[in-house]
Amino acid sequence: MTEPDTDIFVIGGGINGCGIARDAAGRGYSVALAEMSDFGSGTSSGSTKLIHGGLRYLEHYEFRLVREALMEREVLWAMAPHIIWPMRFVLPFQKGGVRPAWLIRLGLFLYDHLGGRKLLPPTKSLDMRRDPAGKPLKPLFTKAFEYSDGWVDDARLVVLNARDAAQRGAHILPRTKVTRAEQRDGVWSIELEDTRIGALRRMTARMLVNAAGPWVDQVLSKAMGQNGRRRVRLVQGSHIVVKKKFDDPRAYFFQNPDNRIIFAIPYQQDYTLIGTTDRDFDGDPKKIEISQEEVGYLCSAASEYFLDPVQTEDIVWTYSAVRPLYDDGASKAQEATRDYVLKMDQSSGAPLLNVFGGKLTTYRRLAEHALEKIGEAIGAKGAPWTAGSHLPGGEFPATGYEEQVRRLLQLFPFLIESHARRLIRAYGTDTFEMLAGAKSPKDLGTLFGGDLYAREVDWLIEREWAYSADDILWRRTKQGLRLTTDQVHTLEEYMAAVPARSAG
Repeated sequence: MTEPDTDIFVIGGGINGCGIARDAAGRGYSVALAEMSDFGSGTSSGSTKLIHGGLRYLEHYEFRLVREALMEREVLWAMAPHIIWPMRFVLPFQKGGVRPAWLIRLGLFLYDHLGGRKLLPPTKSLDMRRDPAGKPLKPLFTKAFEYSDGWVDDARLVVLNARDAAQRGAHILPRTKVTRAEQRDGVWSIELEDTRIGALRRMTARMLVNAAGPWVDQVLSKAMGQNGRRRVRLVQGSHIVVKKKFDDPRAYFFQNPDNRIIFAIPYQQDYTLIGTTDRDFDGDPKKIEISQEEVGYLCSAASEYFLDPVQTEDIVWTYSAVRPLYDDGASKAQEATRDYVLKMDQSSGAPLLNVFGGKLTTYRRLAEHALEKIGEAIGAKGAPWTAGSHLPGGEFPATGYEEQVRRLLQLFPFLIESHARRLIRAYGTDTFEMLAGAKSPKDLGTLFGGDLYAREVDWLIEREWAYSADDILWRRTKQGLRLTTDQVHTLEEYMAAVPARSAG
């Protein structure tokens, strides 16, 4: 029998697929990964962008998930301190509110002590009549609790996992759709379509990992012909980005009368991110967008807290995604489990691992558990290694961001501070390589708008598989918030002229 092209073939370039590919490649497996669109272009870039334990999951008794997520916060922060950093959350309390004070205190006590917190500061109580956090809120909130969690640039977390997997030998295939996968003589035969030009190719693998997120069931039914029961529950979460509502660096955790919660988070220096919604979704995940009902809900819920109400005209951007939760039969979308479920299927001979659910915070542990199952199926290689690793650009201490900014400004004094801060936040120590040799802004090439120069665009095309303006403006960076329509067109023309330089 001919040797398969690869040990493991992963379908899906979201956080779970890229995390599994990275871990597997680092253990010595041969790995290929196909993503039909851009990395993280589905669920993984449509999150609330938190590295958190999930305070509200405690009331649904998901203690294992919360403990694992709490333990992961500082592991991930140390792994990628450029794109992950601590954030304090203010939870205003109103007498007679949805949850009594004792329940909140108990939840926060567990939150502080369940997950081996070391660097993150503990919970404390606030007098909102004196604390600056009370200033933008209505005066009826006199008391609040403040606790720690983390923030992440979610789309960059995905692409950096893909980059690291590639650097460790994985064969990464963006814009490549799996159209057919069938088992032949104990090996998977996989038909692939290049979605840019329509070309077909075929690969073989000892094992298949279905990490297609919202498309897990579609892969099973359309590519593999398995028309079993639906195992994914799609839940829509939508967010709005508005002009800045407050200057405080802390975020807010708001409780709504319907038992749901929303966050209001400082975003990209000049904005506030508000979300999320929770409702079942039954359409095509590719065509998801925020509904007027969701816009109204988020504006109304935030306006219950803010002195200055949130109006629809304040909105500068919206985004929506579907969470592919494991269908556990929960009656309400917000009650469905956020835990991940890994299902191994060896009925056809060649092993298939289906990945359901998951969270950004627990993706690394999900990958470790997936590798345990992979080892059982095709033979173990290597040992768990990612806990002490760094993602590309993250090779500096967890608390070392300010030092990296200082170094960058020393070496490239022509940069304005806000630009230097954004570059270190996005690329960490890779920024120094990106800017090597530059003596003035002129050396960075065309300025497309905001602080996006051709030097950065070229890096993203060559190193991070950026093919379109959307890839750069809304996933690799968030400069789409700052560019005009004409500036976007100029960027598109520039990128169209350099396709040969793409990493893919």
